Amino acid sequence: MLTINNLTKTFDQVVAVNDVNLQVKSGEILGLIGQNGAGKTTTFRMILNFLTPDSGQITWKNKSLKKVNYDQIGYLPEERGLYPKMKVGEQLTYFAKLHGMKTAEIKQQIPKWMERFQVKGKLTDKVKDLSKGNQQKIQLIATLIHMPKLLILDEPFSGLDPVNADLLRAGILMLRNAGSAIIYSSHNMDYVEKISDNLIMLHNGNVVLSGDITDIRESFGRTKLFLESKLTSEQLANFPGVKIVKQHKKEFELTLSNPDIGKKIFAVATEKGYIPEFRQVPPSLEEIFRLKVGAVNE
Repeated sequence: MLTINNLTKTFDQVVAVNDVNLQVKSGEILGLIGQNGAGKTTTFRMILNFLTPDSGQITWKNKSLKKVNYDQIGYLPEERGLYPKMKVGEQLTYFAKLHGMKTAEIKQQIPKWMERFQVKGKLTDKVKDLSKGNQQKIQLIATLIHMPKLLILDEPFSGLDPVNADLLRAGILMLRNAGSAIIYSSHNMDYVEKISDNLIMLHNGNVVLSGDITDIRESFGRTKLFLESKLTSEQLANFPGVKIVKQHKKEFELTLSNPDIGKKIFAVATEKGYIPEFRQVPPSLEEIFRLKVGAVNE
């Protein structure tokens, strides 16, 4: 289990991380979200001992990370780095050996990972001759091949198309199911909702939200209503307690001032019988993000 207590880091007069506390258990995924400059990458660099905290403590399984074998850790930085003139097989072998893997095991594992991530290219190809997407896959394999017990991913989905992002998501879930503790950052709230067990939201270095994603969403109330009925946009907009009405073809999306308004709308909408859709849910994680700290992508 990764544990961070009262972590603080300043640069000159700027507080990059302020009294942050978090836990990531084995077999758990924590999403770390926030605007650019919120303190995510600084937090990762302190976990990895690239930066020294001003105060606070970081432990892995109750031991200082300085005393932990770093072969247990996998790290994918936001700024990816491969050796472009090195062959794919040589590159993966090099990184795997850095993490303590033996040659026989590496030769056995590389083809499995190449197939898992559907890499279009041969082990004898130079990295620079692969497409950008396939280069990213090689970087991901280099990060995951040693099956790290603690995995840190800084914007792992950046630049990936939806198909390759799904392949990465499957790889992350595979490691979680194998018992790895995983912490990652992303601006893609959809992926955060889909794969994270818990989240931490940072704003100017401070934790502004933390906990189970479902619990966080429910705490904001079921103020989003999706409706398909014979009611018109004007009727819905004039309904007391309806703040915003958006129309998507036949479906209306309403933002309510109070979840209880939904019951009244349901009663009116069903007066004439069957309605194809009525769904009342909490705001999405992206909407909550905007409420707490502003725009998602800056």
